[in-house]
Amino acid sequence: MRNLLFALCLAPLALAAQDHADALVKWTDLETAQKAAKKDGKPILIDVYTAWCGPCRMLDRNTFHDPQTAEYINTHYHPVKFNAEGGADVVYNGKTYRNPGFNPAMASSRNSTHELTMAIAPVNGRVAYPTMVYMDSEGQVLTPVQGYMTPEQIEPILSYFGEGVYKNGTEFGAFHASFKSKRTAPASKP
Repeated sequence: MRNLLFALCLAPLALAAQDHADALVKWTDLETAQKAAKKDGKPILIDVYTAWCGPCRMLDRNTFHDPQTAEYINTHYHPVKFNAEGGADVVYNGKTYRNPGFNPAMASSRNSTHELTMAIAPVNGRVAYPTMVYMDSEGQVLTPVQGYMTPEQIEPILSYFGEGVYKNGTEFGAFHASFKSKRTAPASKP
């Protein structure tokens, strides 16, 4: 009887998790994303985050768990989640980047900055977290965009790069001024 009660208590949680399972961004590593992008021409989107960053967790929880945003990213990009202070070696454009100062004992707190972070994420020479790095299908950085964004705030940027608008010479400011959201209102719960 106790097992049945336990199972019944957990059932709503399991169902809620299943409802959002296909709404989550399907993250991969950079080397895999680059290989896939060269085959299909989709751009690469890199979420540069750290373990200790509160706005990074908000971006993940509020924006990347938004079903419409996640669906758009999964359809139009090869998404990569990259720990800016992690210890893993990363191959990017054929070169291996490391974090020689990484301290495993500090893995969940501030650590040294990974070489790849400095190669792809600085804005005016500084890094901040979170940073979304937009790359073309050849792995060239188009632009890093720093800071937390809601689904509504990130939508025009995702569209600009995801639909290749930047390729025709249209400046982002002009695109953004005439941008019309394609987001639909969330369905109300019964």
